[in-house]
Amino acid sequence: MKKILTYILIAILTAFAILTLFLSSSVIFDLFGIRTKEGNYVLFVVWANFISSTLYLLSAYGLLKLKKWSYQLLGLSTLILISGLIGLFIHINAGGIHETRTIGAMFFRTGLTLVFTVLTYLRIEKWRK
Repeated sequence: MKKILTYILIAILTAFAILTLFLSSSVIFDLFGIRTKEGNYVLFVVWANFISSTLYLLSAYGLLKLKKWSYQLLGLSTLILISGLIGLFIHINAGGIHETRTIGAMFFRTGLTLVFTVLTYLRIEKWRK
């Protein structure tokens, strides 16, 4: 049962990583006209998501191999996203333009990354025994 739950977590983490990588790289590199559709995006938030997406992929592989660094990378990703969220609020308070949905998306992404971190930690450190 533990292996099935691990594979489900890996599949969800990988799917989220690929989606995040696609969307953030499409905005950064202006692929498929997504930059225009995104409206008033905040570039450092997009970069935080892009970096996190690569950390998600590496973490999924680490989780498959039950490596401790897997949840450490996810923890780093959580810190990057929290920093991006703080930066977003500073940007907003300074009168910077943004999309309102970015705030909710960043809270969702940060929370989900924290959940991934905790579940990966539990799988590697607690359930492994």
